[in-house]
Amino acid sequence: MTQSLFVTQAWLQQHLDDPQVRILDARMLPPGYQGPRESVAEFHAGHLPGAVFFDIEALSDSATPLPHMLTSPAQFARDMGALGVSDAHHCVIYDDGSLFSAPRAWWMLQTSGVRQVSLLAGGLDGWRRACLPLEEGQPAPAPQTFTPRISANRVRSLDDIRRISTDGSAQIVDARPAARFRGEAPEPRPGLLRGHIPGSLNLPWNQLVQDGQLKPLQVLAEQLRQAGIDPGLPIVASCGSGVTAAVAVLALTALGAQDISLYDGSWSEWGARSDTPIADVK
Repeated sequence: MTQSLFVTQAWLQQHLDDPQVRILDARMLPPGYQGPRESVAEFHAGHLPGAVFFDIEALSDSATPLPHMLTSPAQFARDMGALGVSDAHHCVIYDDGSLFSAPRAWWMLQTSGVRQVSLLAGGLDGWRRACLPLEEGQPAPAPQTFTPRISANRVRSLDDIRRISTDGSAQIVDARPAARFRGEAPEPRPGLLRGHIPGSLNLPWNQLVQDGQLKPLQVLAEQLRQAGIDPGLPIVASCGSGVTAAVAVLALTALGAQDISLYDGSWSEWGARSDTPIADVK
């Protein structure tokens, strides 16, 4: 486990009352999910002691039809302050244990200038399996001041990807499952075409995780090698809506990659347009 990225259950137990630590519950349902589950209700029914709900949907830009886009720095700062989170806190993030959505919250906070952001190894499922305490209800944290320091070079736009896919100045790494990348399976969001950005490489996010944390570094390194990805060269991560791309960013960070950014619009933007080229449509 990469200590700079993850904390253990034992560590968090010892820091539950630490005023410098803020615990954020970032669980969310996958796109296209149809069923009785509801993330906010599940949070209220049981969450880690002192945790607040980091609602990725609600904390995204509502002014765009694209899902999960970063909101303005000022708005994000207001939202974090209302959650009782300052940019000086050590933020510890967890999700349901799949490591599906917690990395997106990790990336959002890091991109906004929070210097200490960690993920809880094993997530909520691991915490429950260890029979550790949970709380119910809606917490009421004291407001804090959050001063954003945006890392603009961590975010890529549609125009950036148009250029990169043509000039090859960075590797585009697509974290969607292989069948979607190859255009063999439909997208969970209606209206999107099948396929991938020309020249992009596939690194499925769910093959990078195990038991609520990243796989061992030697396994991740071999997966990158097999995918043809060089962590020493610039990389842009993409996926369906910018959520699981953050899992790829997390894995690349663990492997020591330095020049990593994320295409926030991802396939929800690229695959919805008539003026963007698409490769390997089946």
